[in-house]
Amino acid sequence: MIIITQPSIRYPTIYWRKEEAAQKWIQANMEFRSNSVSRGVWTVQPIGRLGNLMGQYATLYALAKHNRKQAYILPKMHWELSKVFKLTLPVLHAEVDHRMKWNLYELHDWMSSEYLHIPLEHVKFVGYPCSWTFYHHVREEILREFSFHDFIKEEANAYLSMIRGNRQNVTFIGVHVRRGDYVHIMPKVWKGVLADQAYLKKAMDYFRNRYSRPLFVVTSNDMDWCRQNINNSLGEVHFAGDGVEVSPGRDFALLTHCNHTIMTIGTFGFWVGYLVGGETVYLSNFTLPESDFLQVFRYEAAYLPQWKGIQADLSPLERNETESKEGP
Repeated sequence: MIIITQPSIRYPTIYWRKEEAAQKWIQANMEFRSNSVSRGVWTVQPIGRLGNLMGQYATLYALAKHNRKQAYILPKMHWELSKVFKLTLPVLHAEVDHRMKWNLYELHDWMSSEYLHIPLEHVKFVGYPCSWTFYHHVREEILREFSFHDFIKEEANAYLSMIRGNRQNVTFIGVHVRRGDYVHIMPKVWKGVLADQAYLKKAMDYFRNRYSRPLFVVTSNDMDWCRQNINNSLGEVHFAGDGVEVSPGRDFALLTHCNHTIMTIGTFGFWVGYLVGGETVYLSNFTLPESDFLQVFRYEAAYLPQWKGIQADLSPLERNETESKEGP
C-alpha cells in the first residue's frame, strides 16, 4: 500500500471569488476528452455521515471522469447513500477492496490543478472533500446521481402539502440548524461559533422581505434549542425534525423539496442548498482569523458565489480571547 500525501502549502490553489471567474476556469480546464475510460480502479474511503459521504461521492465521480478512470464506491458508502438515492456508480466488493494494492491519495477541500492529471491506476481518495469546485462543472450529472427514490419524494411532498394546509402561494424555506457535537467543537477546537438566534432571525427576515407567504420548515439535531430560539408568533414556522441523527434521510429529503434554504454550518446544510437550487443563505466568517479551521476550509470554495452569506457574531469569542490573554 502506497500512501501519497500532499502538504496543503504546496497546492497551487484553485478557487473563485466570483462566478464569472469560476466559469472561465471550468471552460479552460474541465473539457472532458471523451466518455471512454482508461485502465484503473478509483474509489474513495467513506468517512463521516450523510453530507460527508455525498461530498466524497461527488468528488470521486468528477475526478474519475476527468482522469478517464472507472469509479467504484465501497459497500459502506453504498449502504448509506443507496437508502436515499438512485446511485449509478458500481460497488466494489469488500474482498477486492481488501486485496487491492491502493495508492492512498489525500484530498483537501478545494479543487487544485494537480487533481486534473493523476497518473495512477489504483487510487483510493481519503479526506473530507465536499467543495463545489470539484464537481460543479458536471452539476446536472451530480443532481441525477442524488435523485431520490420515488417513495421518498412522495413522502416529502405529502408532508409539505400537509403542513401547507389551505394556505395558497406558499414559498417553502428549508432551515437546517447544525448543533450537536459542534456546540463544543467549534469554540474549543476551531475558535468558532454556531448560528445563534440573531443569525436565524436575519436569515428568515431576508426571505420574509422577498416572499409574501414564506413557510419555514425547521430541522436540526437539537430541536429543543430551535423551539426556544426561533420565534413562531406569526405561525409561519413548522418544526419538522425529530433530531435523530442515525436516520437523517427523512429530514434531508424534506428540506430538499423546499424552494429555498437557510443553512448554518456543515455539509448536510450545504447539500440541501445545492440540491434545492434556489436561494441559499449561510453563516459566514464563523471563526476567528487565527483559527486552524481555515487551514482546511475556505469560504469561497465552500459556498457558491451566488449564495448569500450573513456574518457571524464573533464578539463572545473575541471577549474570551482577550480575557484569556490578560489573565486573572
